[in-house]
Amino acid sequence: MNHPGNLFVVAAPSGAGKSSLVKALLEVDAGVHLSISHTTREPRGQEKHGREYFFVSPDEFDALAAAGGFVEWAHVHGNRYGTSRMAIERRIAEGGDVMLEIDWQGALQIRRRFASAILIFVLPPSLDELRARLQRRGEDAPEVIALRVRNAEHEVAQAENFDYVIINEFFERALFDLKAIVHAQRLKFAAQKSARPETFKALHIA
Repeated sequence: MNHPGNLFVVAAPSGAGKSSLVKALLEVDAGVHLSISHTTREPRGQEKHGREYFFVSPDEFDALAAAGGFVEWAHVHGNRYGTSRMAIERRIAEGGDVMLEIDWQGALQIRRRFASAILIFVLPPSLDELRARLQRRGEDAPEVIALRVRNAEHEVAQAENFDYVIINEFFERALFDLKAIVHAQRLKFAAQKSARPETFKALHIA
């Protein structure tokens, strides 16, 4: 399906910095709307229902999935995460840009439904640095951190299935790269024609 808006999908191992990058982008680009996922895990830190995630019970999640309410969902670190089908389709049909923060499994599911989705993978500079970031975050027990690092060894290999790769070694550089990807998509012929139809008409461009 083709849609006027762009669908950006950002995935990364836990601790690679995708949430911080997306948050920083949204602060400077009002044209991008973050899609909020549903999850069965408990809130962490200062997270709030309806802001970072919709926190639901396993039974509520199962009911939504059975009703076809998710465009993708997956098990991640023992919990389930899903993306609302209705919210995504409505936004991009109206010509808006949507950004998803999901795991690599969900990203590849999104690609199967939305062929034009732009997949972006955020890599840490090393697994040692990833472990250090998870420890500094101070939100997980040592055994959880060890699990996340083990999972990351498998997850980083999925980067080859994505359109763009950002290495988050220096945050400002990684944010510049993310901004560049978003801006470049808006300069494609179809996007420009949709955004500036009067210009194309005046120039007699079909």
